[in-house]
Amino acid sequence: MWISIPFCLIYTIIFPGNGIILHIIRIDSSLHQPMYYFLAMPAFVELGVSASTMPTVLSIFLFGINDVSFGGCLLQMFSMHSFTLMESGVLLAMSVDRFVAIYSPLRYTTILTIACISGMGAAIALRSVMLMLPLLFLLRRLPFCGHNTLTHSYCLHSDLIKLPCGDTRPNSILALFVITFTFGLDLLFIVVSYVLILHTVLEIASGAGRGRHSTHVCRTYVLCLCTMCP
Repeated sequence: MWISIPFCLIYTIIFPGNGIILHIIRIDSSLHQPMYYFLAMPAFVELGVSASTMPTVLSIFLFGINDVSFGGCLLQMFSMHSFTLMESGVLLAMSVDRFVAIYSPLRYTTILTIACISGMGAAIALRSVMLMLPLLFLLRRLPFCGHNTLTHSYCLHSDLIKLPCGDTRPNSILALFVITFTFGLDLLFIVVSYVLILHTVLEIASGAGRGRHSTHVCRTYVLCLCTMCP
């Protein structure tokens, strides 16, 4: 029961905090700009991850309900992992946003239009859902005839594939592919984008003249890179 108090506080902060961010961006027309749309994406993803884990976590710590149905467990696994994969894609999209802002600041709003940002968000969501669906169907076909105890307070794929008494190698192979195709590729592209950003910053600093002005330009863009400011 005492452990439930910090969990409740965490969820109490997460939901109103991210909800306020989304609400302000939605109602304030001055915030209808690419940077704020990209700021809304991780807030939405965080709400999704929290909403996916909250039911079982709080039911265990508050009410001592240690059972979850098989269908409910699969739904939780699917939604939680889908939002986690979206989080990786959002970080990649935000790195692309920073690259465009630094590489071509005058064309920033014409390149990253609302249609372009909406397409990126839809692609990120679709990729996550399409990659998680096969794992869902592979789990449903397996026979669960052994123990049924999970090691976490929510349903993880790595936990669920330990329960069946059938062959889980296809699940493990597909899960490895999903991780590589999402986190692996996203991390690679993020590193490439920031290398290009650094290269652009150095070019700007070298071409902006000598002395204090070039130093100020370099510091400004490096600060932008580090803090992800507009």
